[in-house]
Amino acid sequence: MNEAVSAVRVAVVQFDPQVGIQHSQANLEHSLELAREAAINGANLIVLPELANTGYLFGTRQEAFLHAELIPEGPSMQAWLDFARKHQVYLAAGLAERDGVQLFDSAVLVGPGGFIGKYRKAHLWNREKLWFTPGNLGFPVFDTPIGRIGLLICWDIWFPEVPRLLSLQGADIICSLNNWIWTPPPLFDDSGKCMASYLTMTAAHANNVFIAAANRIGEEQGERYLGCSLITGTNGWPIGKVASADEQTILYADIDLTSARSAPIWNSLNDLHRDRRVDVYESMLGYTDHPLLPR
Repeated sequence: MNEAVSAVRVAVVQFDPQVGIQHSQANLEHSLELAREAAINGANLIVLPELANTGYLFGTRQEAFLHAELIPEGPSMQAWLDFARKHQVYLAAGLAERDGVQLFDSAVLVGPGGFIGKYRKAHLWNREKLWFTPGNLGFPVFDTPIGRIGLLICWDIWFPEVPRLLSLQGADIICSLNNWIWTPPPLFDDSGKCMASYLTMTAAHANNVFIAAANRIGEEQGERYLGCSLITGTNGWPIGKVASADEQTILYADIDLTSARSAPIWNSLNDLHRDRRVDVYESMLGYTDHPLLPR
């Protein structure tokens, strides 16, 4: 067996942050407590859910604004930065970002050397549109000493362009930060997986990239969350188990992160990225040449 070129233990953290300023400090401390457990167990890439320090269901835009903080100067950011430096790990976490009067549903990546970068959620779900501005940073991939890391948030996984663009930029792993919410039934199949799990598996398979998807659990203002966090291999299948719908848990996977770089080459004649027929379908997608677009 070949020695791993970039041996990484990935951990995804599934827990129940609650909305409300009165809960913010407890949410942050709980995220750090669980991340610390993951680090003690050898994880060097840890993924927390979307809006991990604030909870999700804000009642008004003013409430969302009160929960938001600056990146990287905010108090949660500083706590996560201190944690990453102390434990020599990489940490992806979700928070509400304030930039002037604009609010963004953001994900940050920090590491032993400090702040690495951020992503602002491009596809906003339901009432998020009332609080947040759609992301304006594109879909960045960050080079780190352990590999190339991309970020996406929740509803993004329903848009196949997002993992594809991250993969095309060379992401070795995508950290998927989520608040997957209960939708009309059926919610789960006989194996206990939800549709979001299958979309994550499909995105990993179709792009031959690792995906570490951290979701939350619990209830909040009458809404429930799906759990079902998972870590997929480049073949799309979960590495280990898929988390339950209602239990706090940390999932782990030991992977050779940079093995994703050769994964798209399936055999001597098929290469996933090379075989795309952009000459045929680019104009049909309507991104640039749709007849109704202004010229």
